[in-house]
Amino acid sequence: MSLVEKQESVSTNTIKLMSQTLVQKIIAEKSEKNNVNVGEIVMAKVDRAMGHDITGPAAAALLREAGINKVWNKDKVVLVADHFVPAKDLAAAKLGKELRIFAEEYEVGHYFGEGKGGICHVVMPEEGLVAPGEIVIGADSHTCTNGAVGCLATGVGHTDLAAVLATGKVWLRVPETIKVVFKGSPPPEVTPKDMSLALGKILTVSGGNYKVLELHDNTDTGIDMEGRLTISNMAIEWGAKAGIFVPDAITETFTQERVQHSDWKMLQPDENASYCQKITIDTTTLEPLVAMPFSPDNVTTVREVEKQKVKIDQVFIGSCTNARIGDLREVHGVFKNNPNKQKKVPRVVVIPGDQKTYLTAISEGIATECISRGCVFSTPTCGPCLGGHSGVMAAEEVCLSTSNRNFHGRMGHPDSLVYLSSPLVAAHSALKGYISAP
Repeated sequence: MSLVEKQESVSTNTIKLMSQTLVQKIIAEKSEKNNVNVGEIVMAKVDRAMGHDITGPAAAALLREAGINKVWNKDKVVLVADHFVPAKDLAAAKLGKELRIFAEEYEVGHYFGEGKGGICHVVMPEEGLVAPGEIVIGADSHTCTNGAVGCLATGVGHTDLAAVLATGKVWLRVPETIKVVFKGSPPPEVTPKDMSLALGKILTVSGGNYKVLELHDNTDTGIDMEGRLTISNMAIEWGAKAGIFVPDAITETFTQERVQHSDWKMLQPDENASYCQKITIDTTTLEPLVAMPFSPDNVTTVREVEKQKVKIDQVFIGSCTNARIGDLREVHGVFKNNPNKQKKVPRVVVIPGDQKTYLTAISEGIATECISRGCVFSTPTCGPCLGGHSGVMAAEEVCLSTSNRNFHGRMGHPDSLVYLSSPLVAAHSALKGYISAP
């Protein structure tokens, strides 16, 4: 199996160029410059800032300590309770309370509490809170998910979030860009999660360090927006600052259906822009992939792992990577096409990404099908992805997860084992009892 058709190393041109990559175009626009150079440090205007139940209260404390009693623009701030929802213990309850008080005191325009939103990186694009050409700053590493719509979205710590909330600006070092082209016609069993893992096998977890992945969809049928969100979501796993899909007709349709304002721009990279590396992935050659413990770049084919008959204790279908309605529909299709109601994996936990997905899953019978097979079908939350709750692993247990990380202790005990796959592979494996291909 050839994952890469072509991979080139290109030296970065340090001379000031008029030709710009997509991220350079966005940063130049937001810092009111004609163009910017790699390595240049700028102050750029922020279009959206986000915090959640872990980082939001910490940022609020810094604002109060500095005597700042309002955010720069309440309509551009988003707060989402998602990591420990519903609260799992007293500490989580305290964080949830503090986030709610922060939203009330500072009159935050977009607050999503329990039962109103879901996982922040699912909520923001679905609610039309990100748009092409924008700069989105979130106090969470997977903020890069939003780059699927053609914006620069990147994660920061709560201290930087506090500064953004106060000023509406962020300092950025203009990053190098890796150009990634997806081409060809992927087989039916190959999903965007497999494309992302294929890219990770090439780059490794450090190959994109402080670089931006400029993602080009040149596939024959196009990668839908849910698939792009999955691929952009995992850009941080390869060390990248962001993963930005070049906007096209798919981007335009998605944005027009959700974003309320009209001042967004579908910026395009220049044809002769300078890249530090170029990667082309022919999706026609791909097959279902899995990341083995203990790293997202420890990637091999599901076919190879299937030979080992890896027994699974838990399947987790959810997280900001793969918990959208398209993901759940894939799971539903696998289950419905297998009339035998007996699942072989002891625990199958299915958690939709947001309330809209949850309601759709109920109305389409997805929830009923999952529950009838003995699956846990739970309220939207990050939950077990970060070892929070609703599916934490014990020592030596094995989990097949549709999430984005499988480090030591990520989902519970340091001696538990986490494999990463697409929802399609996860559903088939739940019925088999071991990791298996569609």
